[in-house]
Amino acid sequence: MRLVVVGISHHKAPVELRELVALESTQAARLAAELAEDGEAVCLSTCNRTELYLAGQDGAAAEARAVEALVRLSDAREAELTPFLYRLSDDEAALHLFRVSAGLDSMVPGEGEILGQVRAAYEAGVTGPLLDRAFRQALHAGRKARSETGIGEHPASVASVAAALAEQVFDDIRNRRVLLIGAGKTGESTARNFVSRGAAVSVVANRTPERARELADRFGGQPVALEDVERELERADVVVSSTSSRGFVLAREQVERAVRARRGRPLFLIDIAVPRDLDPAINDLEGCYLYNIDDLQAVVVENVAARMRHAARAEAIVASEAERFRLWRASLEVVPAIASLRARAEQIRAAELAKAETRLGRLSDGERETVESLTAQIVNKLLHLPTVRMKEAAAAPDGVVYADALRHLFGLGDDRAPENRQPR
Repeated sequence: MRLVVVGISHHKAPVELRELVALESTQAARLAAELAEDGEAVCLSTCNRTELYLAGQDGAAAEARAVEALVRLSDAREAELTPFLYRLSDDEAALHLFRVSAGLDSMVPGEGEILGQVRAAYEAGVTGPLLDRAFRQALHAGRKARSETGIGEHPASVASVAAALAEQVFDDIRNRRVLLIGAGKTGESTARNFVSRGAAVSVVANRTPERARELADRFGGQPVALEDVERELERADVVVSSTSSRGFVLAREQVERAVRARRGRPLFLIDIAVPRDLDPAINDLEGCYLYNIDDLQAVVVENVAARMRHAARAEAIVASEAERFRLWRASLEVVPAIASLRARAEQIRAAELAKAETRLGRLSDGERETVESLTAQIVNKLLHLPTVRMKEAAAAPDGVVYADALRHLFGLGDDRAPENRQPR
């Protein structure tokens, strides 16, 4: 049974190509079912990668089907897409999956979402013995890497750093009110990070009312016009601004008027816009904490460096789990041969006892049971060491050679074996 993965990711392919083969969950499940006609298949699709994992008897054929599927999805010529594809098989494919699950192959090492995405892909796929084992062990490796190292502890995106810094300012941001200025993707991502930590997006201000209303409805907040932001400052705890305005959306004077009414309550302001939305002089006001995109990015760089230090330990965990999978998969090559050998030995034992039936007829039931037990023990002891050695050989690169030799020497699956020949 062969394991292959064909994929495209942020490592080599630009977003323009990755988006051509991006799959929604229902599409991924449908493609997995299509690819699994002759085996097993799982489709993993995230914003940074689309990967097709297949298991079957013919690895080359499985790889060809996966490449054809991605080319068909992209609606591009094969020559345009294939230079950006990677193809891995067997042990390399398993190690890659384990690294993906642990967040070691992500754009930001240790990012937390990938483990859930791997689990969802596995549950939506069509799995059998090989992919079921591979994905279960990959999920275990991912959880172990996170629990035994600090790879996921340090916020490593501007959005997550902003929320983490707010927690330092307030000690606890649960139920803190967030004022979102600008309803683009960056502001939305930052707001989502605050909400995940228990804060509430209470107000969304945007130049386009429809977008403000849409985002406010999603977070359970109130939409307001951009010019009405000043009056919302009195009640807000956090301000996140990310508009495309060419000038300041909030000046020092506006915030200063709100600060008087806040009676000493701190105000945390995050300016993610380029050019900046918030007057830098706001940071001079008592109780105001203003961070711009460069401040946050500096923390991101520091935290990514910390994650990279933990990544070495996570790599060791993943390598250990991948080795366990390799040994298990290698054993699949010799287990059928061992089972066949034991079945052949039992067949011979039973046949010889049947031939001696006339002589055994004079034995009592207890004596007959002793003979049965004795011959079974002889067979087991004779096969014990070969069985152990075969399992040990399975771990070696040439383990399959031993299995083939065993089949040849004992005529396993061979009708010409002596005990299978009919008397003339």
